[in-house]
Amino acid sequence: MLYLVPTPIGNLEDITLRALKVLQSVDLILAEDTRTSSVLLKHYDIHTPLRSHHKFNEHGTAAGIVQELLASRDIALISDAGTPAISDPGFLLVREAVAAGVEVQCLPGATAFVPALVDSGLPDDRFFFEGFLPQKKGRQTRLRQLAELEHTIIIYESPFRLVKTLQQLAEYLGSERRASVSREISKVHEETQRGTLGELAEHYKATPPKGEIVICIEGRQ
Repeated sequence: MLYLVPTPIGNLEDITLRALKVLQSVDLILAEDTRTSSVLLKHYDIHTPLRSHHKFNEHGTAAGIVQELLASRDIALISDAGTPAISDPGFLLVREAVAAGVEVQCLPGATAFVPALVDSGLPDDRFFFEGFLPQKKGRQTRLRQLAELEHTIIIYESPFRLVKTLQQLAEYLGSERRASVSREISKVHEETQRGTLGELAEHYKATPPKGEIVICIEGRQ
């Protein structure tokens, strides 16, 4: 069995009892960063062996991991925070496992965009999850495409690129589009700022942010 196990995005208590049971019982845990994951496992006194599995090695290791699964090993995949394969490594391994007939289970749990969307105050009955925008090639094309969507749009961003991204969103989608910026979700300094794209760009230009960022933007009216 391959388990995809969501891990806390902030507060270490944001993990399910089932997730802890799985992490204790499997033969191996694949972690995006073993140093980061060791903190969580130590906190819950879990001593399952850890192995690194990240975006830089997943193409070369997925086939070997599938062979271990076919040899009746139970393996859990975790990311640094949140649900594996959602803007994190995981898809390639799941695809290989499914193709080989391995049973895959993804446990429910923490994902940053859900609380950010609900907190935004924007319509959440229909939404489009973009994840991270292209850094260079295709970025402008993607922004033009997003401008036409009628659903609430969700984007992940780093604090270092937030102002530039908000400015570009204001340029392509309109500076008066309503939006929200959520950061440090489930952590001590969690906050959500709401306003127009233009207002948010000016706010964070004057007040540089810290922490991982989720941007929610209203759809085209």
